[in-house]
Amino acid sequence: MKNPEESEVFAIAEDQHFNFRCAPNVPCFNACCRDLNQYLSPYDVLRLKRNLGISSAVFLEMYTLRHDGPRSGLPVVTLRPQSAPELKCPFVTSRGCGVYADRPASCRTYPVMRMAGRDRVTGNIREEYLLLHEPHCRGFETDRKLTVRDYMEEQGLLPYNAANDDFLRILGAKQHKHPGMLPEDVSDRIYTALYDSDRFIAEMVGAGSENGVGMSSYISSHISTDQDDGALLQAAYDYVIGCLDP
Repeated sequence: MKNPEESEVFAIAEDQHFNFRCAPNVPCFNACCRDLNQYLSPYDVLRLKRNLGISSAVFLEMYTLRHDGPRSGLPVVTLRPQSAPELKCPFVTSRGCGVYADRPASCRTYPVMRMAGRDRVTGNIREEYLLLHEPHCRGFETDRKLTVRDYMEEQGLLPYNAANDDFLRILGAKQHKHPGMLPEDVSDRIYTALYDSDRFIAEMVGAGSENGVGMSSYISSHISTDQDDGALLQAAYDYVIGCLDP
């Protein structure tokens, strides 16, 4: 017999409809902002630190924890929750999300889960979607119907998905070039490039034509500011792939 307290996951097509609404008048409002174990992508960090008007170093120190990815071996960051027992998001308020305009991709996409992979032959991105039903969530009981495709667009996920899809090439390069755990100095350089954008920009611009690990002046000339997310992430990802060379 199925336990009614267990979460359920269903496959769902991009053009398939589902009922969902998250709003202050839904009884579970803010419930999903607790008991957190939430990874942040490099693009998430860029958006959040800019929203808060602080440097990347201050954001990382105040709001994140650093880990080694158990499968990838790459440095990753998670959002630092507020103290036990609730472990709630540091940005949640009684009125909702305090950084709503720049909330992370995992918050935007909930209760949809997007699974993406890169085809080894064509290089194209393959997408699959899952719908997560958690016992606490009452958003499914509303009469608002929309497709997964509409939900992705409504929640502003297109730039997040594009940035995260590009990150897949780092995972492929890591597996191919440097399986297993990384030396500490390499891990530190990758962490800086992926998450500490202000320091990365300062180091690249200050390095001149070469920075000692193969980063050309062409790359450093394109990241004098972090306001161009595409250029900055492209430079960071290229840099990381260079760090992975034996």
